Amino acid sequence: MQVSNTKNLLLIFTRNPELGKVKSRLAADIGQQNALDIYVFLLNHTHKVTKHVNVAKQVWYSETLGKNDIWSTNSYVKKLQPDTPDLGERMEYAFNKGFKNGYEHIIIIGSDLYDISQNDIENAFAKLQNNDAIIGPATDGGFYLLGLSKLIPNIFKNKTWGTNTVLKDTLGDLEKYNYEQLTPKNDVDYIEDIKDIAVFKPFIKYVTND
Repeated sequence: MQVSNTKNLLLIFTRNPELGKVKSRLAADIGQQNALDIYVFLLNHTHKVTKHVNVAKQVWYSETLGKNDIWSTNSYVKKLQPDTPDLGERMEYAFNKGFKNGYEHIIIIGSDLYDISQNDIENAFAKLQNNDAIIGPATDGGFYLLGLSKLIPNIFKNKTWGTNTVLKDTLGDLEKYNYEQLTPKNDVDYIEDIKDIAVFKPFIKYVTND
C-alpha cells in the first residue's frame, strides 16, 4: 500500500460503468455498447495515471460503491456522490468534506479524459501550493481539472454544466483569487473528439466517414 503523508487529496468522479448510462452524447454517434467500451477503456487509463500519484485518493461513484473493481481499497477510498442531479452540488460536497477532514490542497478530475497524465496531476498539485485555485481548461468550454486550496462556493453555483459556458463562468468566479490555468486538453464527448486518435480506432471502426 502506498501511503501518502501529504495534505493533498485527489478526487476522482466516476460513473458506474453500465450500458446506457455513460457517454450518452458519444453513444448517439457510435451506439451504447461502443460508448460503454470506450468509457471502461478511459476508466482504466485514469486508474493507470493516478495510481502512482503520491497523494490521498478518493473515488466518488455516481450510483453505487464499486466492489472488486480496478479501484483497489489499498490505494483509493471509495465514496458515493450525493443524490442530487446538480454536478456543482456534488463537487462542492466532496471538496467540503475534504477540507473538513484536514486536507489543504484538493484536486478533482473526471474519469474519461485520455489526454491527462500522471505528470499533469502532479504539476497541478505543485502549482496549487502557491495558488487559491488551479483550473485545466477543456477545449469544449468546460474544465477537466479543478484544484482548490480553500473552498470557493461560487464556483459550484449558477453553472449550466456540460455546456461551453462553464469555463468562462468559472474564471469569472476566480477573478478575485490567485489562480493559474493549465494546458487546455480535449475532452471525450463526441465522435469528433476521438475519430483521429489511434487508440480509439477499434471502438469506432464500423463508423464510415461521409
